[in-house]
Amino acid sequence: MERIITFSGNQDLQILFGKYDQNLRLIEKELNIKIIRHNTGLKCTGDRHNVDRVCELFDYLQGLVANGLEIKSRDIVYALKLAHPEEGIDFKRLAKDKIDVSVKGVLVTPKTKGQIEYVDAIKKHDIVFGVGPAGTGKTYLAMAMAVNAMKKGLVRRIILTRPAIEAGENLGFLPGDMVEKVSPYLRPLYDALYDMMEGNKVEEYTEHGIIEVAPLAFMRGRTLNDAFVILDEAQNSTPFQMKMFLTRLGFDSKTVITGDLTQSDLPKGVSNGLQHAEKILQNIEGIKFHYMTGEDVVRHELVQKIIEAYEHEDKHTG
Repeated sequence: MERIITFSGNQDLQILFGKYDQNLRLIEKELNIKIIRHNTGLKCTGDRHNVDRVCELFDYLQGLVANGLEIKSRDIVYALKLAHPEEGIDFKRLAKDKIDVSVKGVLVTPKTKGQIEYVDAIKKHDIVFGVGPAGTGKTYLAMAMAVNAMKKGLVRRIILTRPAIEAGENLGFLPGDMVEKVSPYLRPLYDALYDMMEGNKVEEYTEHGIIEVAPLAFMRGRTLNDAFVILDEAQNSTPFQMKMFLTRLGFDSKTVITGDLTQSDLPKGVSNGLQHAEKILQNIEGIKFHYMTGEDVVRHELVQKIIEAYEHEDKHTG
């Protein structure tokens, strides 16, 4: 089958096609079709189903370009991997699931079925547990949803926290005051923030308390109203800390708890707050547990293979 895809003259086709047409070559490889530049468009030849898919793909990619996004090879690979109408996810659905997060004009896009379901869970529930291995976007997507919620006026502030499991005697040997001592534990949260917002905005919002990044111990005794609250690395909390944190939820607030049950740094024999919550909170209406797997990893492809290898080892040694 052969079809011609045309583009309006005011579009930057280099962004769409990639440097030296690398995006076109990637699409040819992924869909086993032939793409040739044709006047103001492209001539696509191949299997009918795949030619139809490439037309839908370019509609989707044009939407990304129209929003000021650069098209990267991973965007194409994940979109083709994810878009399967028979599973209820097509390119139109992917276009709707973009998260507008920033004054930079950044759009965060879920890149796997598990990530789409995770974002849906956050939209629909006041408390969501995102459980899964490293690289699945648990914290990053939660952060994007928090920034988006504040941008829309759904919450007045963002509160980010994680356990500093060395907050006892060992931490005392580090230089500086308490904030300086715990800042290395909170660095990953700041990294995500600076990805989504201008640095001066992050600093301004932090100074005025609109964005707060603090260790979990600082949450005790508070009631968090009109806030989007994220607890990261929850597998390093104790059951007591988890209960303390969950009971901070105030009116018009949303909480996301993320963690990896296989990566707890708690001392041997100390109960895991995330695992404990999983046992006792599963059946409470309004609370959602969403589980990610190695298939949701969006880091380097070797990360996914490493996770799968360890999971395979755990099954045979457990």
